[in-house]
Amino acid sequence: MAKRYFVPPIPSSEITSEGAYLNRRQFMRAAGLTASTSLMGSLSATAHGAPTGGAELEYSQATDNSQGFYTAEKQTPFDDVTAYCNFYEFGTDKGDPERYAHNMTVDPWSIEVTGAVSKPGKLHLEDLLTGFELEERVYRLRCVEAWSMVVPWVGFSLGDLLKRFEPTGKARFVAFETLYKPSEMRGTRSFTSTIDWPYREGLRMDEAMHPLTLMAVGLYGKTLPNQNGAPVRLVVPWKYGFKSIKSIVRIHVLERQPQTTWEMMQPSEYGFYANVNPQVNHPRWSQATERRLPSTLFRPNRIPTRLFNGYEEQVAELYKGMDLSRDY
Repeated sequence: MAKRYFVPPIPSSEITSEGAYLNRRQFMRAAGLTASTSLMGSLSATAHGAPTGGAELEYSQATDNSQGFYTAEKQTPFDDVTAYCNFYEFGTDKGDPERYAHNMTVDPWSIEVTGAVSKPGKLHLEDLLTGFELEERVYRLRCVEAWSMVVPWVGFSLGDLLKRFEPTGKARFVAFETLYKPSEMRGTRSFTSTIDWPYREGLRMDEAMHPLTLMAVGLYGKTLPNQNGAPVRLVVPWKYGFKSIKSIVRIHVLERQPQTTWEMMQPSEYGFYANVNPQVNHPRWSQATERRLPSTLFRPNRIPTRLFNGYEEQVAELYKGMDLSRDY
């Protein structure tokens, strides 16, 4: 399929006026999103050594370990979380997102929700930041490349967002798309890229509605850095990291299973479900262990990988009766 490398013209009707833009900024300031945090959020951010920069968020702290919302494992330092990233829209090197993602415009921003819903529409950035109860959840993140992190995300359940648009009885899957903006995303302009942009991902409806499935708007108590998927990304902690799509602009509720980017590129290596499974190896490497960051050549922090990334108690019922070696 031919790749698109042009920047489409933007109709004047879709350009945000200066007055509307300034009103949005004033609204966000009034909501306290660029100033003080709540007491719980402030204490949590300070305890975790949150960096300067980025807008502080008001949030509560999840403590319900029975739901899997929190792990006491040592959190990956902020510098590692933000410097070691896969975001191919900015390049294939792990450091490319940190070097180049600052070019991406994240305000104004909106997510369009369409498909098998009774009330299709859009949510704007201020809706995402003020219209949901934000909570810090400390999740394990396991990449299919066999490295892992522990990240304190701030966000809200995807199910809460979907309920606002009232999925119909035909809603069985949820598809997501990342921003596609070649003028700001150098990786999408590369003639060596084999990805058919925009980046696409998907979940089964029961996976999307599961309490663990998070729409993240921040990490370490502040708004997401661009390289980590600002201003809003998905986090599905029991699946390999490529399922946790970044910088979402579109959600489409479907009756049939959607095509996803890595599955389209190499279905023998990357399945639709992509559940973390130490017993099902990648064709080119073992998944039995992982390298927990920070890790170095001489001090590799290698640990055993757990089924469903340690969330088996919470999510195994979703896959009852399935062959996880076939439905990988």
